[in-house]
Amino acid sequence: MLPPRPQGLGFRTVNWMNIIVRMPNWIGDLVMATPVLADVRKNFPQASITAMCRRPICALLEKDGAIDELFCFSKPVSGFVRREEERDIVETLKEGKFDVGILLTNSFSSAWWFWQGGVKRRIGFSGHGRSLLLTDRPKRGQGHQVEVYKRVLEPLGIGVSETAPRLFVSEQEMGEARELLRQRGYTGGKLVGINPGAAYGSAKCWPEERFREVALRLIGEGMTVVFFGDGATAELVKRIYIGLPNGAINLAGATNLRELMCLIRLCDVLVTNDSGPMHIGAAFGVPLVALFGSTDDLVTGPYGQAEAVIHKRPSCSPCFKRVCPIDFRCMKGIGVEEVVERVKRYV
Repeated sequence: MLPPRPQGLGFRTVNWMNIIVRMPNWIGDLVMATPVLADVRKNFPQASITAMCRRPICALLEKDGAIDELFCFSKPVSGFVRREEERDIVETLKEGKFDVGILLTNSFSSAWWFWQGGVKRRIGFSGHGRSLLLTDRPKRGQGHQVEVYKRVLEPLGIGVSETAPRLFVSEQEMGEARELLRQRGYTGGKLVGINPGAAYGSAKCWPEERFREVALRLIGEGMTVVFFGDGATAELVKRIYIGLPNGAINLAGATNLRELMCLIRLCDVLVTNDSGPMHIGAAFGVPLVALFGSTDDLVTGPYGQAEAVIHKRPSCSPCFKRVCPIDFRCMKGIGVEEVVERVKRYV
């Protein structure tokens, strides 16, 4: 038997609540969900707010003043170890004695953990067989993913706000990022970041030879180009980078998330596929050239920078496929000259 929905909590007047927010599992999604934390803090200034998210992306929230605690956990693996890890998660939730749980993930497991962990009021979108585990099921609606996340707060009396995604870094971290660039040969001038990878698949990625041509053009005009990427895209970046003249810096696979945040913030412009680094750049207000093909920029585009998007919108796009099954017309339709000219608007 599921526990009944709590009565009489008086959400608009009670500020002492203990609130936990289950954050999304991907970098870009987590960044787009940060306005939820700010809106909850604004409406419940005296509440204790915990953000729950997976390692290593929980590092994105380390300096966020909207939260009091950061509950980081690792994705449970299969078998006996998975059961032990899930038991630890549930026990941590029980110890937290949370009044309200806000689910920004859609999985059954996240709702199950909240129910097992004794979270009194569990708010999230229905689906994935978890509806009976939720006390409140707001309507998802349409629109940009930032706005979709904000609709989860409707049962708390919080409407869709104008709050934009935001991230926070310290001055010490920024100083360390500047020193890293200096060590890699950066002596000043216009700095252009290039992020040629994307976690979801190759269908989201502009052809690597075109990224290379853009880099050559920008270096030829006196700019410094710095490449970003994680360990999974390090080989891709290496192929683009090898043989480039002075003025190119390869940091793919060489930074952690906190360092990446600071380095992106230092860029005068970031050229990027639809990816986590794109949303990091948008959260810092870095000018973007955002290349879209298989995905929908109206849903996951850089929030507040619609003008940054280049999307040719062929009839087959957005298809949301990991690999293009035909001729990759969505991305091949974006030319080198167009991207270079977009960069030059900002620098």
